[in-house]
Order: sequence, then C-alpha cells, then structure tokens
Amino acid sequence: MKHKKRLSLLLAMMTLGASVLAACGSDDSGNSASSGEGSGGDDLKPITITYFSADSNANWVNMEDAVGKKLTEKTGVTIQAEFAVDGSNQKLPLMVASGEYPDLVYAKGDANLFVDSGAFIDLTDLIEEHAANLKKLYGDYMNRLKWSNEDESIYVIPTLNAVDHQPLDAGGNFHIQHEVLKELGYPEIRTVKDFEKALKDYAEKHPTIDGQPTIPLTLNADGWRFMISVTDAAVMATGLSGDGEYYIDPETYEAKLHYRRPEDRDYFRWLNHMSATGLLDTETFVQKTDQYEAKIASGRVLGVIDADWGFGNPTNALRTAGKENRTYARFPIQLDETTKDASFQDAGYAAGWGVGITTSAKDPVRIIKFLDYLASEEGQILMNWGIEGEHYDVLDGKRVIPEDVQDRKVNDNASFTQESGIGLYNSLFPRYGDGVKDSTGNYYTTNFPEQIMANYTSSAKATLKAYGAKTWKDLWPKSEEFPVKPWGAAYLISPPVDSNIAITYKRVEEIVRKRIPEIILADPSQFDVLYDQFIQDLNDAGAEKMEREYSELVRSRVQLWNHE
Repeated sequence: MKHKKRLSLLLAMMTLGASVLAACGSDDSGNSASSGEGSGGDDLKPITITYFSADSNANWVNMEDAVGKKLTEKTGVTIQAEFAVDGSNQKLPLMVASGEYPDLVYAKGDANLFVDSGAFIDLTDLIEEHAANLKKLYGDYMNRLKWSNEDESIYVIPTLNAVDHQPLDAGGNFHIQHEVLKELGYPEIRTVKDFEKALKDYAEKHPTIDGQPTIPLTLNADGWRFMISVTDAAVMATGLSGDGEYYIDPETYEAKLHYRRPEDRDYFRWLNHMSATGLLDTETFVQKTDQYEAKIASGRVLGVIDADWGFGNPTNALRTAGKENRTYARFPIQLDETTKDASFQDAGYAAGWGVGITTSAKDPVRIIKFLDYLASEEGQILMNWGIEGEHYDVLDGKRVIPEDVQDRKVNDNASFTQESGIGLYNSLFPRYGDGVKDSTGNYYTTNFPEQIMANYTSSAKATLKAYGAKTWKDLWPKSEEFPVKPWGAAYLISPPVDSNIAITYKRVEEIVRKRIPEIILADPSQFDVLYDQFIQDLNDAGAEKMEREYSELVRSRVQLWNHE
C-alpha cells in the first residue's frame, strides 16, 4: 500500500472529523492455553513506553497497582498511559496531523488513520524474530492479522477480542430488576411485550422507590453509547448478532444499514409505544452517562436496555449499598417469538482493533518483547489472577481465590481493581479468552463456570433457579444453532478515512442520532411518516452507494481470511 501524503490525510480528516465508529465493550476476561516461559526479554534495563488509548480507563493508577509493579519487575517496562475522555477518539486525527505519536496507540476503529499516514510500522518481522508467545497465541489466526489483500503487513496486534474465547456467560441487552421478577412471581420473559408488562405491572404497584419516582425503563443515548443502548438492540432483538451499523446477507455478503430493515422499524415502533405510554424515561435522550448511572444506582430504574458492562459501576454501587435485590437479571428477549437471540453466533476470531507501534518508538524490539511477555503463560496468569499468595493460592494444583479476595472483587470492584491491577491490563494487550486451560490444567481467566456462579448474588441465584438455569447463558440459544460468520464482525472492518464510505457514514450517523430520538418520542400517529422520511434522508445522504462499497470490503475480508 502506498502511504498517502500527510497533507492529503489532514484535509480528509478536516472534512470527516474524528471517527466515532461503534465501540464494543471490552471483554473483561483474557486468556487461554498460552505458550511460553515468562520472560520479559534479556534486557531488564528500565524503559518507559508511552501509550495512548481511544478508550477511557477510570481505574488506571500509573502501574502503581500490584500487577503493574510486578510487570515492571519482570520486564523493566513502565507504561506512561493516556486514555481518551469518555472513550472519545477525537484526539487521534490531531495526533496524526501533528506527526508526533506515543510509542503505542490503541486507535479502536481508526487504525487506518495511522496506517495511511505511515505512522504504524509493519510488525511482521518483529513478531517472527522476537515474539514466540504472540505467534502461539494467534496460531492459525495469524492470517487474520494482515492488513488487506493489497497490503499484507501486520500493523495492529488485536486486543479487543480475546483469542479462543468461549463465552461462558451472557451479558445480555435487556435487563430487569430481580425485585421486580420476585414480586411478580417470576413471569415468563421472552418478548418485548413480556418485558413491558413486567415493568408496567410493578411500576403501577410501586410508583415510588425510596421516596423517588419509579423509572420503568431508561436507555443511555450519550455519545457512542447511543449505538449500544438504543440502536444495537434493534438488531439483537430481531434474531441477528452484532455487525455494527450493517446487516450482512450471509449468502451474498451484501451490506445494508440495519435501519432499513422492516424488523428495525418494528422495534423502534415498540420503543415509540413505550414512550407514548409513559414507560420510557422522559430524559432518555438528554441525560449524560453520569446521570444515567446515578438513576440506576438509586435503585429506582426497573429495566435497562444496554450491555451489562455499560452500567457496571451503578450495579456495583447497588451491591455496596446493600441493594443487590435491585440489581438486574438478563434475558434473550426478542421482538416476537419468530426469532431467537443470536448473541452466541460464532464469528471465529474477529481480529480487528488493537495496538500498533508507531514510527516514534525508539525501541520497537523492546516493545514487542514486552507484548510477547504479556502473551506468555506467566504474563497471562499475572494479568488475570494477580500474585500468588496475595490474590490467589494453589491448592492441590488448582488456583483458588480466597474468600476475602473474592468478596472484594464482587462488592468493592473499583477499589480492588485499582489496588490489585487484576483485569486492568486485559483490554490493553493481547490475551486468551475464557474457557481455555494452561499447561497446569487451570483456566487462564478467573471467568469459568464455578467462579461465575460463585460471583452471583443471592437474588441472582434465586432468579436463575426460578427459571431453571445455573448461569445466564443457560437461557440463551447455543452457538451451534447458528452458522459461523466468515467475515467475523463487520464493525471491525474499517474503511479508509478519506473514502466515500467514511465520509458518507458521518452524514448517516448524524441523521441516525437526530431522527431516531424524534421517531421514538413522536406521537404514534406520526411514526410511519417520520420513519419513511428517515429512510429517505439516509438515501439522500448516499447510503445506498455506501452500502455497495461496504459490501466489497466485507467480501475482501472474507477473501483475505480464507486464502493462505
């Protein structure tokens, strides 16, 4: 690939602005049967690696946590990190335009800013010569690290998705308080109408909770979270697994904006009904994330549509406040009974977003050796379990978390994470997924069936028992019920920053963010008129041409991943 001139790139970025492609919540696990000896390399001379992440990280304490200190001891490396405020990647175009970079960058969906400007170096030879653990970690998926059919360099080491990850529990999209379910006698919750009825029935009985007005349902429409809480649910509730803003035809690989499907229209019609009947929080589309979290933490929000990680902080706050009965159950809810939740549809290893080493790095070899240490068995155990004798013990060959440590992980998670560093580094660096065992026969992550069940609150256990399940995943359709997606996850396919796709998408995104709230809040008699106008606005913005071009990117991804 020929790198574009920086001036040309800057002009394109000035037109486009900062990309705000959907961010998916990072999986908080990380491991698998890793290889390797724990070695940070022969050179332990102190070195500081500068790092920028387009994700936020409220728990970062400059490696002063126990795991961070041990990483420095083992490798000589200290990470000087900067994280985007609230997950915004607006700093990335400015960084590229200046030509001044940190050593490592996690750019989310904007890695092509750095590749097109020549800011990321090709890692192929570095991995081959200095990173046996990384090679073992990615194994047969190394082909998926290649940038494109035209340029088979490796510019990014994927970190968003864990390798060989076997989901052992469900995060869910539709959440309802345990207290609601208990009082209503644990009713059947299969469709949005079931969900709605439970919220309505409980709210009528309890118009206030702890002296504050009860909120039957709220969403988080603040910034990029709009996609997670408002629009992604339209896809998941109609029998599809997540591909970002697109629906991908499994036969032709044709991409189209999922909003243009009649199924999406019907889902938003239901939200419009929820608004019209007073069940949807009137502040949904004006509240900020901190306000959203404060409402949930108060215990007066009966239902939430969001990824579980999207409101983890207020959930922890409810536990700490002794209101664990006001935390939430999860269900694979669908618009109607004609579809089934495809959350566990297999996308293979989706590669995609990760860290790149920039041309500003003075010692790329040392950096790749550090990343390789993190991919080693020792490194993976350290990042996931912490320090033996402090955060876990080994009894009869099995790693065990002491009860007091487990209690803090569950009920004082933020403080525990800041002190221990456990899980703090998993989303930053290469990792294995849940369900895989190391050379000793232990799981790499602490997220395995027995531990998952041990983490459940008493209310969660009672709810699961009432629905005949041991884990939330037991309620979901199994992965074998769906075909494997050969394109992985479409939201990880990033078009060039100055392409028609990227420029048109920016216009499309503005239309979606403006029109969808108007449609949901409108009088029901105006719903179809407004939705028709919404589709026309998308077409006028060039959506159909964008879809055709994105379809070619999907087909190219399938071709790249399936050739040797």
